[in-house]
Amino acid sequence: MRGAGEILVVSCYELGRQPVAAASALSALERAGFAPAVQDVSVEKLSEAALRAARLVLVSVPMHTALQLGVRVAARARAAGAKAAFFGLYAALNAEHLLARHGDFVVGESADDLVELARAVSEGRAPVLGALPRKRDATAPSRSGLPVLDRYARLEAGGETRLVGAVEATRGCKHLCRHCPVVPLWKGRFVAVPVETVLADVEQVVAAGAQHVTFTDPDFLNGPTHALRIARELARRWPAVTFDATIKIEHLLQQRAILPELVKCGMLFVTSAVESLSDRVLRALDKGHVAADVPEALRAVREAGAEMRPTLLPYTPWTELSDLPALFDFAAEHELVDAVDPVQFTLRLLLPPGSLLLEGAGPWLREFDEAGFSWRWEHEDPRVDALQRESAAAVHAGAGFDELRALADTALRRPRRGPVARTRRAVPRLTEPWFC
Repeated sequence: MRGAGEILVVSCYELGRQPVAAASALSALERAGFAPAVQDVSVEKLSEAALRAARLVLVSVPMHTALQLGVRVAARARAAGAKAAFFGLYAALNAEHLLARHGDFVVGESADDLVELARAVSEGRAPVLGALPRKRDATAPSRSGLPVLDRYARLEAGGETRLVGAVEATRGCKHLCRHCPVVPLWKGRFVAVPVETVLADVEQVVAAGAQHVTFTDPDFLNGPTHALRIARELARRWPAVTFDATIKIEHLLQQRAILPELVKCGMLFVTSAVESLSDRVLRALDKGHVAADVPEALRAVREAGAEMRPTLLPYTPWTELSDLPALFDFAAEHELVDAVDPVQFTLRLLLPPGSLLLEGAGPWLREFDEAGFSWRWEHEDPRVDALQRESAAAVHAGAGFDELRALADTALRRPRRGPVARTRRAVPRLTEPWFC
């Protein structure tokens, strides 16, 4: 099974970015002597010829949207006579269901296990698999076979657009936020990718035309010393290249002193999981911050010279209807209207298998949704679920901030307010709205 294309790696979706997970899989397989082909069905049509040539199709599912697309890829692969395997975070979370209904093998986030699987299938034996990497991978991802960067999301900043490369500096997370899908697999652990490996990957994407780098880590400041080393070297070697990263509210406050240096090194904006402005909800999620920390973290980022792009989780079993207008009011008060994609105001808690929130769940928990790969839940106040459905449909039809705020006001029987005055604050953004 070492012939060209006998293994096919298929990426399904990585937030509109050139896929890091698929590139890492390719690197591991190539080092082991295999000659895999690759496709990214988020930007290209799945090739029937590639499926016919493959004996093993490895479907990358690092997130929920990718999994929903990936089961369709696996079905086509098996219909073409190939073995289908899922790999990545959401493969590990849904292993039992995937093996029962959709695939032949499941691999977690270990590149070594992908190689073990390929060898086992080639040799006609059962693979011996784990879930997490057994050692740090010191080899940069292999990107040459992937679609070019101009097929993916771009950075919009300062009236221009720039090509973006997605790079991984750490894997896992040291925190235990109860709603986070990383936690059931990594259990509070994280692994730092060697600095020179990160920089070798940056060099690849810059050579491919990237002028901006997105660090894909669940939290760039899980290891602040590691992050600073990377940022300093990035600025030294490629002074014109900018970057963005995801950082917890908690870390923005704890590491406030290093934010100006990160900005000096090229950090344009920070994505941070605000989630809610209700302390009741934040306690239930074990987010590590309280509502009063959010404006302080925003102030810290702006004083350092960058911008914040908050992500939200407005709809949870602990949300009260009166919580929702506060999100709109906060965005308007702090000039964040253009920094928050409208879809963020509609997001509903996702409960994958293994979620810590299933432990001691209340009467809101319903049955497992096999098609949706998540546990269903219903709010005790039907008005909350009704507003979420109405808001999601409105966004799908093109609604923006003002329309969504009006829906929330109507649900609370508050007078509708006029449009929010837009500010001159220019917030850098990627052209793909944030999803999971």
